[in-house]
Amino acid sequence: MQRPENDDDRFVSFMHASAARLYRVAYLLAGDAAQAEELTQQALVRTYTAWSRVDGDDAYGYARRILVNLHNDWWRRRFLRERPTPDVPEPRRAEQDPADGVVVRDGVARALQTLSRRERAVIVCRYYLDLTEQQTADELGVALGTVKSTNARALRKLRIAADETTYEMKEAR
Repeated sequence: MQRPENDDDRFVSFMHASAARLYRVAYLLAGDAAQAEELTQQALVRTYTAWSRVDGDDAYGYARRILVNLHNDWWRRRFLRERPTPDVPEPRRAEQDPADGVVVRDGVARALQTLSRRERAVIVCRYYLDLTEQQTADELGVALGTVKSTNARALRKLRIAADETTYEMKEAR
């Protein structure tokens, strides 16, 4: 059964509007640019295959949920897969001022990598995606209490990491 042309056009519009946001979420979850690209592409492919069932008002939420589930699946299987060696990184997209926020982004990315997979997912959903605790619980498929306790534990770890970074910066001077 062929899709009507307007469905494809709506999906293309959605993809152009949401791909960068999905990539940023994937990068925060995975901590790796190549893995983030792969997760984003897979999430868009799966969203397209289900496009006729996707509610147009919440297509981004649907794709984001797929992305989070793909990341969780990847995390579970990562020890069974081949591990690639680091390659020369691809050039980054040109920004208005590349120096703006580099130190902050690097610090946030490093701090997020100190968290467990679930803690990182809760922090990304709560503070990057600005979801409520209930929406985060629904997104991750866990209980509300789990989100609350995981969030508190993750924030405590991030505060400790921030304190250690500040201390190291003072000693370096």
